[in-house]
Amino acid sequence: MSFRLMTYNDIPTYQKLLHSAYQTNTQLGIHFAAATATQAQIIEHIESNAVYLFEKNSKLLSTLSIRFPWGNNPGPYGLPHLGWFATDPDYKGKGYGNALWDFVEQQILIHQLKLPAVTLGTAANHPWLAQTYINKGYKKIGYANLTPDHTTLYFEKILNDKSYTEWKKRSNTQ
Repeated sequence: MSFRLMTYNDIPTYQKLLHSAYQTNTQLGIHFAAATATQAQIIEHIESNAVYLFEKNSKLLSTLSIRFPWGNNPGPYGLPHLGWFATDPDYKGKGYGNALWDFVEQQILIHQLKLPAVTLGTAANHPWLAQTYINKGYKKIGYANLTPDHTTLYFEKILNDKSYTEWKKRSNTQ
């Protein structure tokens, strides 16, 4: 098992994973951008975001991206924003997505980047994603109507209380 950053060589496999993993959402009538991402869009995505992969026996099983406030698609709250989370449908329920999520949260967001908090968004009408994020310690903080097929529900997770309090004071976002 290994966790690593995505490279350009991973694009075809990554695209296939995204499209197959997001197919269930499309069938629910929820159209996330990852479900139909072209190779050109993926190149743009990896050039301004950190895209982490989880592999086992050289097979891509799960992925999670960190969008940065200074990137081409920042989250709405001035914090890094998680997105394009996907696990190969043939391997769902085996804990691979959670293993990647925990690695990114603990090793990258907390220990490496030392973030005060992180955000993410999902469709409010999705039958299980909001509860999944709540179970991971995320709290609802807002919503937006960005697409005609769903309202985006935003979540935040505080990773370091002291840093978060200081960041809030400096950012005047209280």
